[in-house]
Amino acid sequence: MTVHAPLTWLYVPGDRPDVVAKALHAGADAVIVDLEDAVAPDRKEYARAATAELLSEPRPSPVPVHVRVNALDGPLAEADLRTLAPLPGLAGLRLPKVTSRAEVIRVAERAVPADGGAPALHALVESALGLEHAFAIATAHPALRGISLGEADLRADLGLREETGLDWARSRVVVAARAAGLAPPAQSVHPNIRDLEGLAASCARGRALGFLGRAAIHPRQLPVIERAYLPTPEEIERAEEITKAAATDAGALALPDGRFVDKAVVEGARRVLALARRK
Repeated sequence: MTVHAPLTWLYVPGDRPDVVAKALHAGADAVIVDLEDAVAPDRKEYARAATAELLSEPRPSPVPVHVRVNALDGPLAEADLRTLAPLPGLAGLRLPKVTSRAEVIRVAERAVPADGGAPALHALVESALGLEHAFAIATAHPALRGISLGEADLRADLGLREETGLDWARSRVVVAARAAGLAPPAQSVHPNIRDLEGLAASCARGRALGFLGRAAIHPRQLPVIERAYLPTPEEIERAEEITKAAATDAGALALPDGRFVDKAVVEGARRVLALARRK
């Protein structure tokens, strides 16, 4: 079993083709070209055109390229979808500020071919209303392959002052994704690119809540995220012990140290080993 889910997603502004070119080789598992928050209003059309040029080739880079389009309720999203969705180099579309199932369906009707091919859709939940509808969003359409939080907007919407105030929202989106049969969501970005210790601590918290991987806004954040989400040597050792024991006994069993092992524990151990082999 091989784990293909990206651990690192690197955001890059769409109106900076030189920065995009560097980001494609920065070591992230996937790159997200941002047409929304990272681009000034007077450079939106240029960003779209530059991104279209990049994606006109079937393999524009060694890693998948996703695009975060402009707000779905604004005038620019339609042009983003019309221009970019048919391009061969596009791996996926990230949909900002999704609040309802209907929004995902509308995008899918415009952007997803009748044969169900690419691009994959990914919904960003960034408001209290979107969070309330998280499971409906996660199950809106077969082309939707992921759901995650946009924490800056959500924090503002909820009036939060402390990091811990996001814990319930984070757990809610993790549960919605897994209940819908989607991969565990990636964490939202850590906005301070110099605070690598804070990033590591936040990743550890996110991992404990059930996230898998994280979005970044600078290449220096990538190795910190990867280290935080890859299994530790101790975790790998425990997982190997469990799978070895399960190979000789298909039922529930107890390890010599007293740990009880059943099917769910074995599956978890196999996921740990698959993640460890991803590199």
